[in-house]
Amino acid sequence: MTQKLISAEDINRIVWKACDTFRGLIDPSQYKDYILTMLFLKYVSDVHADIYQGYHAKYKGDKGRIDRAMKSERFLLPDQSSFHYLYEHRAAANIGELINTALNDLEEANREKLFSEDGTGIFRNIDFNSSNLGDVKDKNARLKNLLIDFSELDLSPSHLEHNDVIGDAYEYLIGHFASDAGKKAGEFYTPAMVSTLVAKLTKAPEGARICDPTCGSASMLIKAGREVGSGNVSLYGQEANGSTWALAVQNMFLHGFDGAVIRWGDTIRNPKLKEKDQLMKFDVVVANPPFSLDKWGADDTQKDDKSAGGQPQSGYKAAADPYQRFWRGVPPKSKGDWAFISHMIEVAYDGHGKVGVVVPHGVLFRGSSEGKIRQKLIEENFLDAVIGLPANLFFGTGIPAAILLFNKGRKKRTDVLFIDASQRYESGKNQNKLREQDIADIVKTYERFTKGKLPAGVAEEKYSYVATQEEIAGNDYNLNIPRYVDTFEEEAEIDIAATQQEIEQLKSELATVEKEMAKYLKELGLK
Repeated sequence: MTQKLISAEDINRIVWKACDTFRGLIDPSQYKDYILTMLFLKYVSDVHADIYQGYHAKYKGDKGRIDRAMKSERFLLPDQSSFHYLYEHRAAANIGELINTALNDLEEANREKLFSEDGTGIFRNIDFNSSNLGDVKDKNARLKNLLIDFSELDLSPSHLEHNDVIGDAYEYLIGHFASDAGKKAGEFYTPAMVSTLVAKLTKAPEGARICDPTCGSASMLIKAGREVGSGNVSLYGQEANGSTWALAVQNMFLHGFDGAVIRWGDTIRNPKLKEKDQLMKFDVVVANPPFSLDKWGADDTQKDDKSAGGQPQSGYKAAADPYQRFWRGVPPKSKGDWAFISHMIEVAYDGHGKVGVVVPHGVLFRGSSEGKIRQKLIEENFLDAVIGLPANLFFGTGIPAAILLFNKGRKKRTDVLFIDASQRYESGKNQNKLREQDIADIVKTYERFTKGKLPAGVAEEKYSYVATQEEIAGNDYNLNIPRYVDTFEEEAEIDIAATQQEIEQLKSELATVEKEMAKYLKELGLK
């Protein structure tokens, strides 16, 4: 009898059931780390067991040859780090400690893969022995149930429906955790359809380097890599939040991007993607940076009362950035949008680098230093397109966002495409969604523009418009989409005579009702 292969839906069902272990105990933004870490450990363990059996058959049980072969595989798995070892000890009184030790030993055995360059492991922020999981008795019962739930899964490659099953399940789960986490979700997740749209709009060629400097759990970066259509691509990311960085590292392995480089750190204050002390350059740069981030690093200098004379101490200053990313201007301290955009522009290759960034609409029209940066980028002829998205697409905020596309390889073309896709979506209970057709319409319009089939002055009614640089300059470099795409809906003409007749009819009906009411009140002896 042929064994049924495991699908992403099978994994999602079992893992979502395992979440019951933590629901009501800790916040979804926290318990996602326990669930996704266990999924990663189960995957590594099952793959290891599957490969071991293959070598066992090949080398006819010769343990020496099997062990030597296993050392060249993707992961080294110490015996006590295996999920199967933990499952056998699921009733142990110290099961929380055993899981922590298993993860620590797995990290140590794979330092090059699972540690940041400053020596931090991907499991550093997770504690399966934490008192947050209840008293000793309750915690042990929860962890035992967690191991039992995951034991239902066989994630070995030979039992999976296709190669992307694990990665797809991981993405699905992150999306559901984001839905439950509410406002906190924006820290680690960009809705799948938005990531897909950005990836298609910035499609990279084979052999490209792609970067996301605020990669979160790396969903957008992975979609950009997949859009290439082959494994011949190099992926790079950086993430400031340690827990989210760990998710991104695991996500890359589960999607088969073992060579991806994901750094942990603040992209503005301490960019980690460098070559010979210079910022690394990329063919494509994509990101959904935190919207209007306050205290992003414009000037971190503070007074220290304990210092001699209370003089300002050294700290990061954007104006003195060692990589000169803000030569066009320093964005305001309270809004870091243009700081991230400036970084992305600077790390895109001169001559052909492309940038796709998700931004709040204020980026399109705010003045002062932001207006000056915007003007310079337009005058440099880097801005390719401005795309308005529907409201309520993102977790934690209902505000509409936009996508800015920059191309450092524009030569002959100087006009800019504006698309208003704000009314094209599927309405949801908690969030709106971009449909496949909505994405296809945006991509098709943009491709027609890049191929010269939409010259300046051409408009698609209530949807798109191609503006010249002169028009944009005439609008004081304001990119607010309604200035270019006419979405005005004329109100229906009012038939004054018919309306007056209706009013007279209503008055007559009201008089009749009042007369009837007066009659009943009189019968009741009431005034």
